[in-house]
Amino acid sequence: MRHKMLPMHMPGHKRRPDEFFNTLPPELKRVFALDITEIHGADNLHDMRGELLNTARLAARLYGAGAAFPMINGSTGGILAAVRAVTKASKSAKKSANPMGGGSLIISRASHRSVYNAAELCGLEPVGLADERGYPCGVSGGTHPDSVRRTLDAVPDARGVLITSPTYEGLVSDIAAIAELVHARGLPLIVDAAHGAHLGFMPEAEDAFPQNASRLGADIEIVSLHKTLPALTQTALALVSGGLIDPRDMERELRVFESSSPSYVLLESITACLRLLESRGAELFTKYRELLRVFYEKTRKMNALGVLDKGSSREGDAGKIVITTHGAAINGRELSDILRDKYEIELEMAAPGYALAMTSIFDTEETLGRLADALLDIDKSIQRGGRHIKTRRDTPRRAVGVAVARELSGERAPIDASAGMTALEYIWAYPPGVPIIVPGEIIDDDAINAAREYRDAGIALQSDNGELPLIYARRE
Repeated sequence: MRHKMLPMHMPGHKRRPDEFFNTLPPELKRVFALDITEIHGADNLHDMRGELLNTARLAARLYGAGAAFPMINGSTGGILAAVRAVTKASKSAKKSANPMGGGSLIISRASHRSVYNAAELCGLEPVGLADERGYPCGVSGGTHPDSVRRTLDAVPDARGVLITSPTYEGLVSDIAAIAELVHARGLPLIVDAAHGAHLGFMPEAEDAFPQNASRLGADIEIVSLHKTLPALTQTALALVSGGLIDPRDMERELRVFESSSPSYVLLESITACLRLLESRGAELFTKYRELLRVFYEKTRKMNALGVLDKGSSREGDAGKIVITTHGAAINGRELSDILRDKYEIELEMAAPGYALAMTSIFDTEETLGRLADALLDIDKSIQRGGRHIKTRRDTPRRAVGVAVARELSGERAPIDASAGMTALEYIWAYPPGVPIIVPGEIIDDDAINAAREYRDAGIALQSDNGELPLIYARRE
């Protein structure tokens, strides 16, 4: 880009921040200079022909996918586009008079809100899969292939299957086995791997990092680069493989859900991130793996606190550090507050029985050592507890479908007194944005206890209508 070029086009700052934003730091002023639009010499995200096409091809090669699409509105936009592409491409949809309505989408029950929103937008009924197992600290596991098999048998109108792997806490499902089951029914498999953008770059590291979903048979894999790799917030990739989904269909749906004015600052960060992985990935991941090994070895000495052992990479991602508090006299929120206030360490999230520290290839011996030392210091000052945080393995009973529930009228009732009522709205904690209660489900003691555990731990819950601790529900 020629610096003397007169910009008679968007954006309105005209790349002249010095004249108007005197308080901006120099680094942010440089960002303004990079912020352009689809002008001559700049590629177009929705019609890639130049540099962005090279970036997309590099992404596909790095992740072992058939095609890749850079995204600038996070994994949420990719999930919405993927579900719509799968819905339109399914065999039953082609026979239907209404190709965007009817049928079911089999999903991990612990899916992100965007998955439920996608099903609703596409006229699909989300059918939840039970978690494989739970841990005493309250962390849910992945999805077992047997659960997928049983659900496929019970849901003949399924348009596809969507699995969350890895989970927010880094637990993975057996994607290869699940893909085989799903493909045997002629259905596509979507994997929400928002928290797995860093996977697949070190497959020989059996003690650290699992394989990525595209190489294990996923038809569409959605990854958030910004969550676990050095890229700016909102950057993500949609990866398409196999022959069940035409990449052109995915590209078309991305145009529906993404901005027609994408940020070139974000796009440039995607390119920079992928080039770094290409040139130095092996070096960075080798070092990262060793740093994690040292951290886990050091923190194994704790007495009241703990660090969740996910076993081998077939079970989980070591880069997601789950610090358990169910055996301590404090909860996850209290641990998070102590780390922030006393040790100046900000964690990713806190739950009643654990807290989550996210790491990346940009962590160092100093950063991981500082976290380990802080945890060991805290562990010496607290007593053991003995609380068991209940994790749900089954799926809640359902009175009506989500779409029907969203149309029903109900009343505001205290969550603690809502047992037996039908939920008419979502209740969730953010992060991670996974619903505790879904519209159409019958509110039971497990759901009420989960809401109570979050409340007692000082963790705010959110709802569609923002009136907690009241829930919008219907008495049957």
